[in-house]
Amino acid sequence: MSEQRPITLSVEGMSCASCVGRVDRGLSALEGVKDVSVNLASETARMTFDRPDRLAEAVAALDKLGYPARSETVTLNVESMSCASCVGRVDRALEAVPGVLEVNVNLASETARVRYAEGAVTPAQLIAASAAAGYPATLPETPEAVDPTARKQEEARSLARRFLLAAVLTLPVFLVEMGGHVFPGVHHWIDMTIGRQASWIGQFVLTTLVLAGPGRMFYARGLPALLKGAPDMNSLVAVGSGAAYLYSVVATFLPGLLPEAVRAVYFEAAAVIVVLILLGRMLEARAKGRTGAAIRKLLGLRVRRARVRRDGTETELDVEQIVPGDLVIVRPGERLPVDGEVIEGESHVDESMLTGEPLPLHKGPGDAVTGGTVNGAGSLVFRTTRVGAETTLAQIIRMVEEAQGAKLPIQGLVDRITLWFVPAVMSAAVLTVLIWLIFGAGAGATLALVAGVSVLIIACPCAMGLATPTSIMVGTGRAADMGVLFRKGDALQQLASVGVVALDKTGTVTEGRPALTELELAPGMERAGTLARIAAVEALSEHPVARAIARAAEEEGLPVPAAEQFASVTGYGVRAQVGGAEVLVGAGRFLEREGIDTTALSAREVELAGQGRTVLFAAIDGKVAALIGVADPVKPASRAAIAALHAKGLKVAMITGDRPETAQAIARETGIDHVVAGVLPDGKVAALEALRQEGRTVAFVGDGMNDAPALARADVGIAIGTGTDVAIESADVVLMSGDLRGVVNAVEVSRRTMGNIRENLFWAFAYNIALIPVAAGVLYPGFGILLSPMLAAGAMALSSVFVLSNALRLRRIAPVMDEAVAA
Repeated sequence: MSEQRPITLSVEGMSCASCVGRVDRGLSALEGVKDVSVNLASETARMTFDRPDRLAEAVAALDKLGYPARSETVTLNVESMSCASCVGRVDRALEAVPGVLEVNVNLASETARVRYAEGAVTPAQLIAASAAAGYPATLPETPEAVDPTARKQEEARSLARRFLLAAVLTLPVFLVEMGGHVFPGVHHWIDMTIGRQASWIGQFVLTTLVLAGPGRMFYARGLPALLKGAPDMNSLVAVGSGAAYLYSVVATFLPGLLPEAVRAVYFEAAAVIVVLILLGRMLEARAKGRTGAAIRKLLGLRVRRARVRRDGTETELDVEQIVPGDLVIVRPGERLPVDGEVIEGESHVDESMLTGEPLPLHKGPGDAVTGGTVNGAGSLVFRTTRVGAETTLAQIIRMVEEAQGAKLPIQGLVDRITLWFVPAVMSAAVLTVLIWLIFGAGAGATLALVAGVSVLIIACPCAMGLATPTSIMVGTGRAADMGVLFRKGDALQQLASVGVVALDKTGTVTEGRPALTELELAPGMERAGTLARIAAVEALSEHPVARAIARAAEEEGLPVPAAEQFASVTGYGVRAQVGGAEVLVGAGRFLEREGIDTTALSAREVELAGQGRTVLFAAIDGKVAALIGVADPVKPASRAAIAALHAKGLKVAMITGDRPETAQAIARETGIDHVVAGVLPDGKVAALEALRQEGRTVAFVGDGMNDAPALARADVGIAIGTGTDVAIESADVVLMSGDLRGVVNAVEVSRRTMGNIRENLFWAFAYNIALIPVAAGVLYPGFGILLSPMLAAGAMALSSVFVLSNALRLRRIAPVMDEAVAA
């Protein structure tokens, strides 16, 4: 093969000449890579390949060297795709473009998501490659401006117009020809009035109008594809209806070419085939539009205009003009335009459309608010923190779009089958015709035509191509409605086979914020005064336990006096003067060191420690005053969520860096099966590997930065959406609800979606396996049954509509857990 044109890659991480040398040597060592030129100033590497697929090897080599090639992703709207064979051809055409790294073509959404090496190819080249393959492509205007279902709705309207015109033209043909089969007197009446030849000519005129008008699309797309040696679904329809039409034309105008016994017309078959397939296409388009309901709903949450306070003046601006740091004013009942932090006012904000939480949340100064949510009865002023593509809503839309466009591993098998399916069907049709011509006796030509056309029409692979992507679109969209975002498409398939769900403790099972749970007073002590003095000392400490105690006093409305002479004793506790009295707060060993007797409360100390509490003592003026229990409380939904996971046949483990006593106490309280405690972040990864050794697929749920390695290494990483950005970026699934209810709902959606895909694939394949032989006429010798091309067209259209309708049932998936269940 001739040498390809030079390719220039943008390379990250090069900072010096030695970096350049390493990149140069690494690329030059690759087979088939020549003329390598690495430029530090422009951070590029230019080279030529002996064949296009060497590019992927070069990109992989750069990754291994530690200098990854920059890549970009573009989503193209692709027209004229009608079946899985089309998907395969678009896929191959785009993959053949030098510089393309990954292609994902989706029949249901009619899009192609292409990841390509930055600098090696442009979107215009990708569009040209798709068009050259016979599938015109366009770029979306902007993510904000495009309604992904608008094009499908317009297509449905166009197909409806074509269908109605075709139906009106076909109806007289159908009534005249088929009416004669139902009521023999009709044919006799026609023969006695206008005559059979005139009737056939009238049918010819009407059928020609159907094929040249509403049906022209099948010939314009199918015949060129057939001539290129790459037949698709349109080719099957064009050849099938065209054969019936041409046979009828010969019978009408050149009857001498056919034996009198087989002189008949099939104009009604050719016309009805077009009508029924247009009907099926119209219903498909309408159903496909509904599969994108989740994206349309999310896009509907965007705000176009907002009131902004700049330099003391309120101005109404387009939301695109808002910049981080602007002050945005939101009135009662309005939707928030972007993300930010409240600085003035209080209100309740409805976040159900993003998180699935049904109850509005109170928002006041210091609280974070999210664009797309709805303000309640109060007014708010907030400072913007994220705008444009960085807002939570924009990121959610992007995640849902990527998940809906994903290609699951199961789709690979379908693609391999459908690539050869259409040529195989055409071969089967030819074989059918030959067999009938040889063994069909006197009526062989007629039966050959009927059977051959029926095989072509009934075997359309539309249902196969739609089986997986439509279920993915609807399933991931429904998951988004429930606050579950699948960031990576294959997680949808992986999660369905998970056997163990491993949980981080802090912030996942528990609230992640320590709270005062017990305050046991020594005899003679009074709660309010004692807690106020303890809080006065702890208010000067930065320790999380100290903050929990200070917060408890604040929540009880206690006046906290000022503390003086504060001192921290490392490893023991803190001390200070409060209202003239010395107050000590710390571990039991601190009071023992100071000679203070804790016997009165020591029994309770052992009991609380066994429950996983962090236990402290407080002493005032040399006497023990109180025993303090602090714990990270379990989230209200955790216990019920873990029980629901058990009900689904899943084992639940907890992997935490906390003390074993605390972890075991939480496990007993929530019903967790297996505990690994006292581990560092890399220890969490090792614990996952140990769980995986049992032969089970493992999901890990976490929220913190230290959970990122485990989230990345698990078979399925699930991040709590209220956690850190690092954790979310490392995960395959993000739960917007902030607790474990989302895990249960994610598993439910995954299992239901995969079950739906299997149903669709079974129907699509079983339909073809069962009906192609029937269409070919295997039942005719024994039962006299030969499938009409019209019935074949109806069955073909029905198969695609069935698959789409079955996928749309996923919109009715109900959350396994909601607020009521969690409570």
